[in-house]
Amino acid sequence: MCQVPEEDEQYCAIVQTQMPELSLEQKCMKCKERSAVLIIRIGDAFCKACFKEYFVHKFRATLGKNRLIYPGEKVLLALSGGPASSSMLQQVQEGLSWEAPKKLRFVPGLVHIDEGAVHGQSLKEREKRMAEMELILKRSGFPYKIICLEEVFNLPSSVVHWVSKDITNVADDYKVAVDGFLCRHTQLENAECGSRTCSIGTWVQDKVAKLSTKEPEPAASTATFCLPSSQSTQTLNQLFDSVKSLTAKEELLHTLRSHLLVHTARDQGYSKLMIGDNCTRLAVKLLTNISLGRGAFLAMDTGFSDGRYGDVVLVRPMREYSLKEISFYNEMFGIPTVLSAALNCKPSEKGSIHQLTETFINKLQADFPSTVSTVYRTSEKLNVASSMGSPNSDSAPRCLFCLCPLDTRAEKASTFYATLVSEHLSWKRSPDIPVSEAVEEERRCCRKPTAWISYPTRADERSNFLNLLCYGCRVTTKDLSTLDHLPHYVHSEADHRTHRAAVHKEIQEFLLPDDADWKT
Repeated sequence: MCQVPEEDEQYCAIVQTQMPELSLEQKCMKCKERSAVLIIRIGDAFCKACFKEYFVHKFRATLGKNRLIYPGEKVLLALSGGPASSSMLQQVQEGLSWEAPKKLRFVPGLVHIDEGAVHGQSLKEREKRMAEMELILKRSGFPYKIICLEEVFNLPSSVVHWVSKDITNVADDYKVAVDGFLCRHTQLENAECGSRTCSIGTWVQDKVAKLSTKEPEPAASTATFCLPSSQSTQTLNQLFDSVKSLTAKEELLHTLRSHLLVHTARDQGYSKLMIGDNCTRLAVKLLTNISLGRGAFLAMDTGFSDGRYGDVVLVRPMREYSLKEISFYNEMFGIPTVLSAALNCKPSEKGSIHQLTETFINKLQADFPSTVSTVYRTSEKLNVASSMGSPNSDSAPRCLFCLCPLDTRAEKASTFYATLVSEHLSWKRSPDIPVSEAVEEERRCCRKPTAWISYPTRADERSNFLNLLCYGCRVTTKDLSTLDHLPHYVHSEADHRTHRAAVHKEIQEFLLPDDADWKT
């Protein structure tokens, strides 16, 4: 008889006996004086003041130990209105305040993308939500921009280009850059103090005249935001209606959102893009990406920094926080949030791979509190495979959607080749003949008319399009009933890459090999 169930029951009983007793009179684990108001993990009880100090320190320590954001650098914060991004905005505001002991030294900006059309919201619901979101953005005091998801159809094809990073103005040593920034800041302060010619009394009177006893009025709800045209909304709905599965819809939405954010950062001159991915979300994302065939890019999808776009680097400063910590912080300190319905709002937990994975992680976390941290720590040990090339190099061919290095150039002994063999067998083709050769063989068949050779079919266009994607994006694209509803910049870049590959194939015999060692 199998003894696994009995052993599991014995193990759970031992764990429960070893758990510390929780009581309302438990003291804070840090100050040992005040009573604890929350328990983050088993045995980690904090009072309100110590919890805030712990939360703020973790955010600044995450930025400090990575040394990726240089002083004076422009950083764009992507705000969805959810708990993680709202907490991230609060940390940046406190870090830039005069009272902060260790101030943040970058220049922030805010951006929000309205996805109400995809979520099925009416115009009134979208206007109401945008009014609430714009009020939060205005109160921050930072420059902000609100973009509708429909604007993705107006993007240029350069958004899917890898742009080399200009590092001429950035010091190689982080400490040298910080010292230089502080020196310049001190010189500016001394210059301002030296140029001040007015007396103390005049300066005080001037400041008092600018003060007002009235409270600032909230921003108007109909300020600068305007909804897109009904035609663009209809085009966006047609695109998502052509997607068969909910899993593919979520992946497509993430891709379009990323393209909009990167284009906004480039257009406004930002070199860093902060997103609010927390520890719990990254743990779910790690297992989800493995299920979707994106295991080769886990280091970029879940790491602290992601340099797949070249000149714009994605940064995840909230990756050390669990969803529980963020929820407690927002509730205790009154951080405003604006929630919206998600695509995976089906009652069934099997609506999509994302929702199924999230349910699986949450159930494990309820019984085993170290589940999320264990999965998350695994992602920190991952690196990009050297066989695919460096993600910061412009020489490697990149996916048309996610801009990751293509992982489809595999040998016959790989799993990807075995998948291609299965597809070829299902198409009743020889597994030893590649797709392109099989198509040419069918065209040379005597049963096919000669005029058909110069007019590629829908299957040929789809096959050429899939060749430009990584394996994970291919899985998503196969759930699209038609490619006609994709944005124009995607088709334009696909045609450009296909034509470029065809020309390169024609002149291949006249080109010198890259690894040739010519002696003079």
